[in-house]
Amino acid sequence: MLLIPAIDLHAGRCVRLYQGDFGAEVRYPADPRELLARYRELGARWLHVVDLDGARDGIGGNRELIAELSAATTAGSSGAGAAAEESPDLGGGRVVVGSAALERTGDVAAWLERFGPERIVLAFDVRMDSAADPRVRTRGWTADTDICLWDAVDRYASTGLRHVLCTDIARDGTFLGPNFELYRAAREHFPHLLWQASGGVSGAADLADLERTGVAAAVCGKALLEERIQSEELRAFWPDASSPAST
Repeated sequence: MLLIPAIDLHAGRCVRLYQGDFGAEVRYPADPRELLARYRELGARWLHVVDLDGARDGIGGNRELIAELSAATTAGSSGAGAAAEESPDLGGGRVVVGSAALERTGDVAAWLERFGPERIVLAFDVRMDSAADPRVRTRGWTADTDICLWDAVDRYASTGLRHVLCTDIARDGTFLGPNFELYRAAREHFPHLLWQASGGVSGAADLADLERTGVAAAVCGKALLEERIQSEELRAFWPDASSPAST
């Protein structure tokens, strides 16, 4: 399993939300460019860059910064997963498509055909309903739908889709641990897909448990920002990780 650091951007600053709540935002002093360089130096191969302004409002308020980060990343050995809703032409190694994956299925299917399944990641943010089924939310977690994750993914059955990122909103930014049952179910429903897990990681033990679910990658933001995972613990998930004693 690969560990993918997340850099969430709001008005050009690094932030983290608690359970997807824009009113519960934590701002971090790290400059996004410096943070990207730090993760690359530690050994990260991929980075997950999120435009929270764009996810909520449909306006890419951090578009230029994301393009800059993507260019800096792809200039080296790492790739960048940059969130976009309007067009995947950001230059990153992959583009992560969120709300549009549910709202503009035809357009996104065309993107998959045009750019290929290795360039596109579909991102679905979910909350578990009373029957423990994952229901997708859109617009930066602010809009409810009655669509089950499995039905949302199944819309792309004929497209060659390969990469799907799934975030349990209730776990995001909480350090409560990932929803392991959700990711085991995802692997059972769609074993041919490369699933990326997101939300709740509190330390290296959670990453090891996620790996046992069979997911291909784990996206982690807050635990890395707050240095809850030591650099020697990264070596299992970043083969090129450096050897200093702490992050």
